[in-house]
Amino acid sequence: MIKKILTAILLLPTLLYAQINTERVMTIARNALYFEDYVLSIQYFNQVINAKPYLYEPYFFRGLAKINLDDYQGAESDCDAAIQRNPFVVGAYQIRGLARIRQNKFDGAIEDYKTAIKYDPENVVLWHNLSLCHMQKKDYDAAKEDLGKLLTIAPRYTRAYLMRGEVSLQQKDTAQALQDFDKAIAMDRYDPDGWGARAVVRIQQGKYKEAEADLDQSIHLSVRNAGNYINRALARFHQNNLRGAMSDYDLALDIDPNNFLGHYNRGLLRAQVGDDNRAIEDFDFVLKIEPDNMMAAFNRGILRAQTGDYRGAISDYSKVIDEYPNFMAGYYHRAEARKKIGDRKGAEQDEFKIMKMQIDKRNGVSSGNDKNDKDVAENSSDGTDTGEDGGKTRKKSDKNMENYRKIVIADDSEAEQRYKSDYRGRVQDRNVVIKLEPMYALTYYEKMSDVKRIIHYHKYIDQLNYMKAFPKPLRITNMEAPLTEEQVRFHFALIDAHTSDIVADPQDAKKRFMRGLDFYLVQDFASSIDDFTQSILLDGTFFPAYFMRALVRYKQLEYQKAEAAMSEGATSGAAAEIKKPESQAMDYEIVKNDLDHVIQLAPDFVYGYYNRGNVLSMLKDYRAALADYNKALELSPDFAEAYFNRGLTHIFLGNNKQGIADLSKAGELGIVSAYNIIKRFTDTGE
Repeated sequence: MIKKILTAILLLPTLLYAQINTERVMTIARNALYFEDYVLSIQYFNQVINAKPYLYEPYFFRGLAKINLDDYQGAESDCDAAIQRNPFVVGAYQIRGLARIRQNKFDGAIEDYKTAIKYDPENVVLWHNLSLCHMQKKDYDAAKEDLGKLLTIAPRYTRAYLMRGEVSLQQKDTAQALQDFDKAIAMDRYDPDGWGARAVVRIQQGKYKEAEADLDQSIHLSVRNAGNYINRALARFHQNNLRGAMSDYDLALDIDPNNFLGHYNRGLLRAQVGDDNRAIEDFDFVLKIEPDNMMAAFNRGILRAQTGDYRGAISDYSKVIDEYPNFMAGYYHRAEARKKIGDRKGAEQDEFKIMKMQIDKRNGVSSGNDKNDKDVAENSSDGTDTGEDGGKTRKKSDKNMENYRKIVIADDSEAEQRYKSDYRGRVQDRNVVIKLEPMYALTYYEKMSDVKRIIHYHKYIDQLNYMKAFPKPLRITNMEAPLTEEQVRFHFALIDAHTSDIVADPQDAKKRFMRGLDFYLVQDFASSIDDFTQSILLDGTFFPAYFMRALVRYKQLEYQKAEAAMSEGATSGAAAEIKKPESQAMDYEIVKNDLDHVIQLAPDFVYGYYNRGNVLSMLKDYRAALADYNKALELSPDFAEAYFNRGLTHIFLGNNKQGIADLSKAGELGIVSAYNIIKRFTDTGE
């Protein structure tokens, strides 16, 4: 009974404080939001809204969390509530505009961005998104006007040149489009989109060699863009480099296995070089995703006949003829296939149909019910089958069966898709951000990676897991996973349970550490640091407490720096106090001091050296950071992140050759972004 009373007394101030101190709960909620723990952040914002429903901030930030969870309707509703409480918050209009865009409410989004621009007329993101909205509505004059204003505000903003070039293409002004794409490339030659955009224009102009060169550059800078390979395959096809084109389609389909153009066109090219069985596989795939694609069915029919599957071929031909009853080639091929299986009667019927169609054609007689006649007329009127390519290609929307052998290119509407995902929530660097791989943590949850599948190990942590000292096995990772709603409830319950255990045995350092870990997982950094500190005071040899306290303090500093970067456009009065650089350097020294203790207590704990190397890099003590990364790699020779960070540190010191060697090793071990950085520094010799 006494223990229960003590527990209640210990918990009561915390509960009352949570009810009263909404500022602290908001800080925890924004921590969770910054570190992409969106489900958890929403729960904290709910608490603030219940306590003080008249505040706009929790609605605004909850809307931001919801938009990151693809709950666009909920995000719009929360921004409505934020704007009702404070109509002068630029960010609320910005996020609501984005939520409306995702729901195809472009008129509403345009109104939001126009309103926000009244309050913040030099906000690049607002002009960017407003321009894209006008492009989506095909109001190209308005889009150009917006982009002109954007370039007045930010004359070196290359995305604006690329968008204006796209608008010019839609207006059939190729010369102006090229001028804008040239300008974008001159200003930022490391942006793959500039090279890719100019290549598309050059393909349209029939300058296939120049287009291929531009696409080589774009692929060099962005190896995971399937569209670049699809376009380069087209450029190579027009230069009769069929093997090169097929290789590009292979690469495109490795990146995007469901790409329609890749499968269809590769099927055509495979058929041209006699690889019939694999061509059939490609058309099988096309027909799986588009069962009514008659051109794919007809091509597969021809290939089936060539491989001896005459009944399969007849099935495909019949399907096409049912859809296009006056498609002469369909009857011809079906007649040949019917002869092969001994169906002379069926073959004669098809041949009679062909003869009748030929007589009608000579006499100028139209059946009046041929769907293909209509498709031929429509496609000749839009110019699909004409142009400098000599009729080698067709638009995807072209349904004229006579074009079944032609390579498919994207429709104009599909070309516009490249900017559909380009709406911004904030200004971001289009190139790979050159930053260190993140710190390691002790946690229960880890994100899965398709590339890296390494299980990080240390004997002491393994012993703790073997003893089942913790509610879940501890993991060593720098890819922490955000909590689900169920996990959030689980850890709040654990905090209560650990509090009871601490009351029963206040000298147990591990219990304090466990509760500190739970507080960390629910993003309550202040309470987490308090518990890790208590754990250290109770047992100065328990190095995981030093390790985690260092990590949490480091994350607090990272959050404060992000707040500082956003301070000019801050919408919240609850923004964290911005510290002076000297003060922040002292804070990093405190983090480093904890990691010094980790290394003293566990000199074989490789993650202590790695994390300390990161801190030293933040302090710009690059040579000391190199020493720590060297030690980490001495202890763990396949430590990919240590190679990556050591490579960047060498580059920071101007030792590019050594840096590129380390980055190459990091890429080999699974950190794909290393290759983008290698290309930049190899190309420039910086």
